Amino acid sequence: MLMPYLFIDATENKGRGVFTNEPIPEGTIVEASPVIIMEKADRQHLDKTLLHDYIFEWGEPADKCCMALGWIPIYNHSYASNCDYIMDYEADAILIKTMRDIEAGEELTINYNGAWNDETKVWFETK
Repeated sequence: MLMPYLFIDATENKGRGVFTNEPIPEGTIVEASPVIIMEKADRQHLDKTLLHDYIFEWGEPADKCCMALGWIPIYNHSYASNCDYIMDYEADAILIKTMRDIEAGEELTINYNGAWNDETKVWFETK
């Protein structure tokens, strides 16, 4: 499920991103994306490729990883993100939920740390 008012466009300095052409109220699920689940051993191989930047830890405990389908890999990181991603282990999906009202034309962002308000430096800023 992907809301029809979302679109992908170029950003000023992050490549592509996900935007909206309509206002979105806080608490709206804007995307539900299925995932491909992989075993821990697969992660060792993926970490040696560009896909490393696009996989998520998966499971309780986080002993697997997954690749999200849909537009999930296109959402850019922000420590002041306006969306959160939610792991739905029963449905094998990742959901994107707005954490505040979002204006038409605004980019939708997530915090790559897993919690929308976590300000811990992400891996690509610690290199």
